[in-house]
Amino acid sequence: MPKTPDEMLSAVSQSLAARTGRSLEQWLTLVRASGLDPLDQAAVRGWLRREYGVPQNSQWAIADAAAREAGWVPPTVAEYLDRQYAGPKAALRPIYDALAAAIERLGDDVSIEGRGSYTPFVRGRQFAAIGAATRDRVDLGLRFTDPPVSVRLQPGGGPGQATHKVWGVSKNRATRGQIVDLAGFACLGSARTIPASLLGRSARCFAFHDPTTAPGANCLSSR
Repeated sequence: MPKTPDEMLSAVSQSLAARTGRSLEQWLTLVRASGLDPLDQAAVRGWLRREYGVPQNSQWAIADAAAREAGWVPPTVAEYLDRQYAGPKAALRPIYDALAAAIERLGDDVSIEGRGSYTPFVRGRQFAAIGAATRDRVDLGLRFTDPPVSVRLQPGGGPGQATHKVWGVSKNRATRGQIVDLAGFACLGSARTIPASLLGRSARCFAFHDPTTAPGANCLSSR
């Protein structure tokens, strides 16, 4: 089963003929003849949708292939992050770094992917995403099928594939352990096996606390 964005795009590309009636090479020929700038992937996707009714995943695969053919090289995760936390949002980078380090420690199979406006964390599926929403606010989104009860969770989409946002991610709250506790529950729900790093954790790291009271165990620095 494809897991990385490149693997997913490759899988979609290989099935384009069945999905759309045209092979990838036939779609690339049409893009070349369209007069569009192949490096403008948003324009290519919009054109494919308007002119041919191409489904979303197929739009992304065709636009990605056309851009690569024109010389585009996908940014690395580090490059995406540098762009997200540049300029007025640079002060938020330490919050991202602290959260990301803690989320990575939830399991050896947790991976980070690059996106333009947010950073997803994946374990079988995307279970968390961090985005610099404004110059003074970082959003942590978590994906739940059966969300735990917590005053910190707010229903609502984004960033990424999140079903809930975590309240209270700011400069003076970035290291509160209960925030990462919630990410741990989302991580547990993203695969059938429990990461070894979570086995045996006591209630001190999976207890939910009222954010108006003293913070619980600091899981950001517990390992």
